[in-house]
Amino acid sequence: MADNLRESFRVIAASRPAGEVRELPGVSVASSGVTFQMFNAAFLSAPVNGDGDLARRILVPAMHFNSRRLEWAYWVCEDWMNPRARRSARRVFERYGLHHSVDLPGMVAEEVLPPVKPPAVLEVRRVSDGPTRDAFCAIGSVCFHVPLVWFQEVFESPSVWENFAAYVGYADQEPVATSAIVVGGGALGVYNVATMPGRQRQGFGETVMRYALEDARGRLGIRRSILQSTPAGLHLYERMGYRKVTTVAVYAS
Repeated sequence: MADNLRESFRVIAASRPAGEVRELPGVSVASSGVTFQMFNAAFLSAPVNGDGDLARRILVPAMHFNSRRLEWAYWVCEDWMNPRARRSARRVFERYGLHHSVDLPGMVAEEVLPPVKPPAVLEVRRVSDGPTRDAFCAIGSVCFHVPLVWFQEVFESPSVWENFAAYVGYADQEPVATSAIVVGGGALGVYNVATMPGRQRQGFGETVMRYALEDARGRLGIRRSILQSTPAGLHLYERMGYRKVTTVAVYAS
């Protein structure tokens, strides 16, 4: 889970001229150098043994991002922290100006289960040109409540789509849903599953996600997949065969 999550940010950071991918003491940094702080990211690279150790792991990337005047976020798979550090984590992060943003269930499926309903009628296109890129960014902006210019900045480099395999589903020529796949940690990581408001509860998101997974499995032969769920998507993913294995906590400046 941690390896795939980190790889998803590395792919984006490596595509940008201002991007940086660095290994610091106990911390991995994958910074896209963008306005949207969630994509200027730090990750634990080894287990944390207590509050003092966690504080050091926060100060190291804080110096990196502060020297560049970038807002940033720390993505933490909580299994990397021992029980004591986990209990006091929010207090320690807040001490250094990082506030808890969200907890995401980290889920894994060795094999996705067959659908319980027929797939939605969609044309699914892999992002490869201006119109599909624009549709992917527009849906992400609306569904994740992020200014469109921020989303476009993150994904503006054409080279990002080589390893960040993104897909858009079209209903009657209208872009309605997205999904993306990143390979890392021996698994297919599922990201950016989103459906436009007003088009939800029609199976569009699941259909695009299944198409993306099948396309990646056919090309790469990997069946295991991981994702970080939102509360709204939890029951869908459980029905697809995913089980929770960790919690990913996000802290943002």
